[in-house]
Order: sequence, then C-alpha cells, then structure tokens
Amino acid sequence: MTAVAYDGPLGVQQARSIAQSNGAINIWDGAIRSGKTVASLLRFASFVVNEARKLAAGCLVITGKTHDTIARNVFGPLMSPALMGRAARLTTYTRGAPTGTILGQEVEVISGHDEGSEARLRGLTARGWYADECSLLPESFFDQLVGRASVPGARGFGTTNPGAPNHWFKIRYLDAAWATTGPDIRSWHFVLEDNPVLTRDYIELISTLYTGMWFKRMILGKWVMAEGAIFDAYDEDRHLVDHVPEGLDYISSGIDYGTTNPFAALLIGLGIDPVDGVKRLWVTDEYRYDSKKLGRQMSDQQYSEAVRGWLGAVEIGRGVRGVRPRFVIVDPSAASFRVQLHRDGLTNWPGDNAVIDGIRTMSTLFAADRVRIKRSCKGLIGEIPGYSWDPKAAAKGEDVPMKTDDHSVDAARYGIRTTEAIWHGLIYPQRQLVGALS
Repeated sequence: MTAVAYDGPLGVQQARSIAQSNGAINIWDGAIRSGKTVASLLRFASFVVNEARKLAAGCLVITGKTHDTIARNVFGPLMSPALMGRAARLTTYTRGAPTGTILGQEVEVISGHDEGSEARLRGLTARGWYADECSLLPESFFDQLVGRASVPGARGFGTTNPGAPNHWFKIRYLDAAWATTGPDIRSWHFVLEDNPVLTRDYIELISTLYTGMWFKRMILGKWVMAEGAIFDAYDEDRHLVDHVPEGLDYISSGIDYGTTNPFAALLIGLGIDPVDGVKRLWVTDEYRYDSKKLGRQMSDQQYSEAVRGWLGAVEIGRGVRGVRPRFVIVDPSAASFRVQLHRDGLTNWPGDNAVIDGIRTMSTLFAADRVRIKRSCKGLIGEIPGYSWDPKAAAKGEDVPMKTDDHSVDAARYGIRTTEAIWHGLIYPQRQLVGALS
C-alpha cells in the first residue's frame, strides 16, 4: 500500500498500521524511536499518490508545532532516499516557507504554536492533512484542522508521543478511537520493540537517558501524570563538585532577568572530566542578585555592568581570570536588557523558551550523568530539589512547572537548551546519534 519502493524493514505493527489506516483520522502514538513516524509518513505518501490526486477539491496541509519541527520531522524523512528511494527528489521544502511539495503535489505548511494559530486554518478546504506531534498542538488548532478536511474521501494522519493521561488529545481522539461508536478515528500504539531498525543495545542505551515520568512516557509509551520533583534523577553526591577542569570551552552564559524577582546568570562550559575521562557540561559560576533581600532594585545599565564585571572576574585557571562565552543567552522577554547589553558591547541572543523541551533536555543530562555543577552555584543548587510540577495544571492535563524559586533553573535552561545543537553530539556517545528511523 506504500507509495514508494521502500527497501528497509517494516515491523509487524508498522505494516499493520499502514494497511489499516483508512479512517477519517489516523493516529500513531507511543514511545520515541518506535517506528511510528516512518509508518505514518509511508501511509501519508501513499495517500498523496493514490488517493488525494483523485479528490475533486481542497489542499493538502502539513502541520506541527513550529516550521523547524515540520522541516525536521516531516520533510526531512520524505526528502531522504533512505525512506523514499528515488521518489525523494519529488519532495522539496525550504525551512520556514509557507508551502512545499510532496511527491509532486503542493502542500500548505502551517505551524500551530499557540491558540491564535487556528486563525491560519480558517477559510481553507483540505482533502488531506498530516500533523506532527498532535498533542503539542493547541486544541482549538487541531479541531479547526479536522473540521477543514470536509472533502469526501479526505483523510488525516498524525503522530504523538504520550503526555498526561487526561490530556485533551488522548481523551477526545485516542480514547475515541477505541470506542464502538463515534467519529471514524483509528490509532496504533508503538513501543521501542516495534521498530525493526533498533538493536537491543540501542534500546538499552536510550532507556538509560530517561527517568521517572520521562522514562514512562518516552520509553514505555505510557500516558502518565507529571507529578512531584521535575529533576528526579538529580543527585547531590553525583552531580555536585568542588572543582571544575581547566581549559573548558565556555559555550554559554544563561541569564534569567528579574527586577523585583531575583536576577540570575550562570556560566556553562564543556570539557572532559579528569576523574573518568567523560565529556560533560559544567555549570561553573553563578551571578545572582535578589532585590527583595537586598532592598534595592537595579537598572538595566547596572545589571549589564554587573554581568560584564562578573564574567571578567571569573577564574578559569590558576591566576587566570575573565571569560567571554561563545553565546550569552538571555530571557527572551527581557528586550530592554538585551538592548542594553548590545549597547555595552556584549552580543547576546534570546533564549529558547520552550519550557518542556528545556526541562526534558536538562532531565536527560542528569539521568545520563553528563552534567556537573560547582558547589559555589548556590542559587541553582538551592532551586533544583524543589523544582516541581504544578498539580493544578496536571489536573487539567498540562505539564507546567511551579512558578516559584526557578530563576537560576531558568537561566540554566536558557543556556543549555539554546546551545544544544553545539554540545549534544560531543557529550553523548556517538552510537546514540545514529539516525535510527523513528
């Protein structure tokens, strides 16, 4: 039923889902790297070639949380000869563009990053759609997408990793797929063993990168509640050190801006641990100013002077002081402070504020034992143990951290998550980066 001569192996669940996905809505959910993306894209390619061409009207729609994730998760595989063979050349996309081509047919590319995004779907008529990570899309956006597929014979296809058990997508769409009555929704659940590309060694390796809630969701593919401590793999005995190696590559300084709330800045380096020879991230120094405790607020100019003075005084070796990190990453909401830093000669970039992605990145570092924090970073060390999930948000099916005592954590999240493309491949063993088709 596939549209191309795919020469790679297909697992039983993959083949079954491709053959049976003839509903109005078809969803592949489950663990990361479990083969659901490959199966769903092969089925969508089949639909584009064999069914969509025959429908009288309407456009094809590709959607996801951002244009970057759409480019990586959807167009990347469809443009890969490993998946699509010679047909890969018939799919084209320029990252960020509003349209692309899939197997010779034009598609609308529409991101759904917030509730206001659903307005972009109004007015169009769709004969088919593909949605990457459905549960990350706003509910109003997904409902609008489904409603726009009004052409007789139209079909929708999507993937998702698990979230909270009371998430709107699970309740309204996945649970409905198993109901005996209701809309024509079909779904298939995947675990790591459903991907025939993965070796047992790889499965064991990737399983060590997650703990607690993330392990249950990402590895076991279960929809479980976010509750308790966020960084549950954090261990003071393992992750805190008195000294850091000399000669670190100082990748970033992450800054969380505050006037009435604490202002926090952290310095993050990359280097080899002299104890075991493992390359890690090192949180080496912290600047923190709490105006409530000190009884005086500071201006942007004063904060800029303080940060530059702090970086200039950091000891990076015996008798050597002063560091200029590759990137200064600032709270994206602190526009005026960023301008002040630029005026003062300190180039900076807005931090990636995808909170859950940043938390997952940091959680993985703790679980994989790829980060160390110097004991002098008192603010960060004091915040990590109490950084917890908001139970009120969890009751609504949302993953939201408690907004209290999180300023140094946010600074670390900005500095680490925003520069992940630089350090990721250097920290984790190379075999973790093998592009096992997901």
